[in-house]
Amino acid sequence: MGKVSTSDFRPGMNILLDGEIYTIVDFQHVKPGKGGAFVRTKLKGVENEKNIDKTFRSGESVESIRVEKHPYQFLYAEGDMFFFMHQETYEQIPLERKKVENASFITDGQICTLSIDVDNDQVLFAEPPDQIEAEVEDTDPGVRGDTAQGGSKPATISGGAVVQVPLFINKGDLIRVDTRTGEYLERAKSK
Repeated sequence: MGKVSTSDFRPGMNILLDGEIYTIVDFQHVKPGKGGAFVRTKLKGVENEKNIDKTFRSGESVESIRVEKHPYQFLYAEGDMFFFMHQETYEQIPLERKKVENASFITDGQICTLSIDVDNDQVLFAEPPDQIEAEVEDTDPGVRGDTAQGGSKPATISGGAVVQVPLFINKGDLIRVDTRTGEYLERAKSK
């Protein structure tokens, strides 16, 4: 951890603010006609997902945090703990369910991204890939002729998430899903 001045702000930089880690999404240096210059920023919470606007005086210092993202393979879940393994070192990391984003989209063997606070050697959170392929485990059967109106129905996919899918999707079909929004994208090609 080190102090950085507002003149060193860059998009993607992580800073510590009120005990929370935020990523700088956007910033703007402002020099009004009267008074001192300031920096207007848009920040996104790394752990809390809050979006905030914050204004800093020009030259003000804040704590910089190094956050790295690493691929880890999901092994299994036991109770409220999820276990991940580093792909090169085979180190296993247990993580509480509350630190696993979109847990219902994670399936055995899936490669997830773990965000790690390098300075404190602490895992902040884990997240699945933005898009996944999953098998439909349960849904009502499609009836011939139902697709004319383009309706949808709920389907439970591997991992336990419920996704709205078109009427022609059946149990056992492989589909592609956006894990950020939980939306059905398309039918996936069979392997």
